[in-house]
This record gives sequence, C-alpha cells and structure tokens, in this order.
Amino acid sequence: MERPLLFAQLERHGSVFKALLQDLSPAEITWKPAPEKWCPLEVVCHLYDEEREDFRARLRSTLEEPGSPWPKIDPAAWVAERRYLEQDFTATLRGFLEERTRSVEWLRGLEHAPWTNAYVHPKVGPVSCELLLTNWVAHDLHHIRQLINLRYAYLKANTTVPLDYAGTW
Repeated sequence: MERPLLFAQLERHGSVFKALLQDLSPAEITWKPAPEKWCPLEVVCHLYDEEREDFRARLRSTLEEPGSPWPKIDPAAWVAERRYLEQDFTATLRGFLEERTRSVEWLRGLEHAPWTNAYVHPKVGPVSCELLLTNWVAHDLHHIRQLINLRYAYLKANTTVPLDYAGTW
C-alpha cells in the first residue's frame, strides 16, 4: 500500500476514535464485559502510550538509526504500572488525539526518508519501516473493532430491549 494512503488512514482513524469515544457516560468509560477485558479508559490510555512510545518512536528510530536498540515498551504491564483506571479519560483522549496529529504531520514531513531501513529485532528478526507503518494502521483497526464491540456489549448489558431487530452481532 502506498505510504500517503497509510498516512491518510492514520489521520482518519483519529477522527474515528474521537467519534467513538467522545461523550461516553462515566459508567461506560470504565465498564468491562469481563474482569480480564479492557474498558474504554484502558484502551485510550494504551493508544496514547503506543502513539508516543511504540509506533512513532520505533519508526523514527528505524529511519534514523536502524542499528540502535529500540525504546523498551511493555504495554501489558503499563495497565497496572501507569494506573490506567485512575487516569482522566477526557484529558487522555485529548492527549492521544494531539499526539496522532503530531504523528501524521511528522510522517507527511518526511522527505527522502530511508523507508527500506530495517531494525533487526533480537526475537523476531528484521522489522522494516514499511512493516511498522502498516502495522500502525492495523493496530488502530484492532482497537477500533475492540471499541465497537465494547460499545455494543455495553448497550446489550444495559437494556432490556432485544437487539436482534438490528441484525445478528
């Protein structure tokens, strides 16, 4: 896929996340369908951290210094370590959306970037800039799907009205 199309998708996804997440009730922000699942607040915190510390940082590192170790990340541990459930939902969403804007501006400003660079990950082997960029888009889609499923499950759990008229989920 052409890079400008991927940049445009990342930009559009920011609008999708905003539309999916703005104006949630306080109850829905922290609602989980099961204890081991994430709530919208945890998803937003994860997106905010990933935007700054994973995809953009690792892509920048691979473009600029492919032989240097990547910044360390531990998204699963961050949920507890960074106390996601205690964060301010509105501020975190705003922060994520601002970071997404910065990411898209940075990507569009790259001229003559060495997109063929690859970082040799000690466990998975070569990870190219193209792989990082494309998986950034895929990561968004994963969490968009997750949020849509959460919104549906919340609606289903909080109504006595059958939802089958809308179609099968």
